[in-house]
Amino acid sequence: MKKICLTLVGIFIMMLHAFSQYTDKDTSFYIAKPLQLEEVNLVSSYYSQNGDHSAITGGIGTERVVDLSNGLDVTLVGWDAQQRKNTLVMGLGIDHHSSASSAYVSKTGASKTGGLRVYPSLDWTIENEKKGTARGVGLYLSEEYNYSSFGVNAMYSKKTKNNGEFTGKLTGYFDRVKMIYPSEFVQVATVTAASSGGESKSKIPTNPRVTGTASLSFSQVINKRLQGVILLDGVAQTGYLGLPFHRVYFQDGSPGIEKLPSERFKLPIGIRLNYFLGDKIIIRSYYRYYTDSWGIKSNTASLEVPVKITPFVSVAPFYRYYNQTAAKYFAPYKVHTESDQFYTSNYALSAFDSKFFGVNFRIAPPKGLFKRVSSLEVRYGHYSQTTDLASDVISINLKFK
Repeated sequence: MKKICLTLVGIFIMMLHAFSQYTDKDTSFYIAKPLQLEEVNLVSSYYSQNGDHSAITGGIGTERVVDLSNGLDVTLVGWDAQQRKNTLVMGLGIDHHSSASSAYVSKTGASKTGGLRVYPSLDWTIENEKKGTARGVGLYLSEEYNYSSFGVNAMYSKKTKNNGEFTGKLTGYFDRVKMIYPSEFVQVATVTAASSGGESKSKIPTNPRVTGTASLSFSQVINKRLQGVILLDGVAQTGYLGLPFHRVYFQDGSPGIEKLPSERFKLPIGIRLNYFLGDKIIIRSYYRYYTDSWGIKSNTASLEVPVKITPFVSVAPFYRYYNQTAAKYFAPYKVHTESDQFYTSNYALSAFDSKFFGVNFRIAPPKGLFKRVSSLEVRYGHYSQTTDLASDVISINLKFK
């Protein structure tokens, strides 16, 4: 795994070098403009959910989660000697969640009940407006108490003569899952120090997970009022694809640990249409069909309608409907047998329908808000699922220019 990650970092560095060495034939009349601050985005959100089908306790028990998320994106823009636009986006996200269900990794309810996730990111895009091309690379990191992830991507886009654009993107994530078992399955490995004190410490093993994604999209301006995008992704995963603290209870009442295949292939296909209904109303529609090698098939349909109340104030109600079939390996509490090859009671892999609806409020006056804030967005959404899971989320986005 370390060799793979080092190889990808090496490829990433070579790509950066190639971008920096790219030149046109004649650059004598161009003056480079260094990167300058273009925009700062600050997003904070509060998320709360509840349900009674926790995977940690085998498909029963509380799913209560509270999450507080904060994200900061800083965008720098400059032009090089070939008059290509360089955009550098640096991001940092910090989430803190508390979860009643995670307390029951230990049957005493005394295990870790929350976590902190930190996820920095870096994206660099070089756009040649004369040629209608853009290329970019990105790096992503994520770290929390039971999971760590490293990601890298590369993208290329090309505009067509008839107001269209092709985009291709390759993404790889290389993760390590800490093998934190339910208390009744814990086997602690200890290492005795050579010192006379005879101190020992626990070691938590990890398992790798690799996710590769190839994404293709084509966007087209169909006419003055209608724009469309076709989206296609191919996702391949290998490695440890479950979680070690997800219990399964068999028909005889005995406990086990979730067991899933070490490979999974996903294929989502989507289409997005935006229709400009006059100067004040936009209709944004989206549909996606999804299928994977675990037997899940799903449909997603969403609609968002931004309406301008004034030239600087808009309100956008939105609605999303989703349904899916169950994975071949899912069964509820005390339905699996130990003779099953694979098994899980994680209701994220069950059959269900869901709805998500809410409203987005945006204000962006010409002179900004509070002098430095160029726009303010407040978004609220309510989610409900036929498995009795429900959640609410509210977020605030401040944009500085």
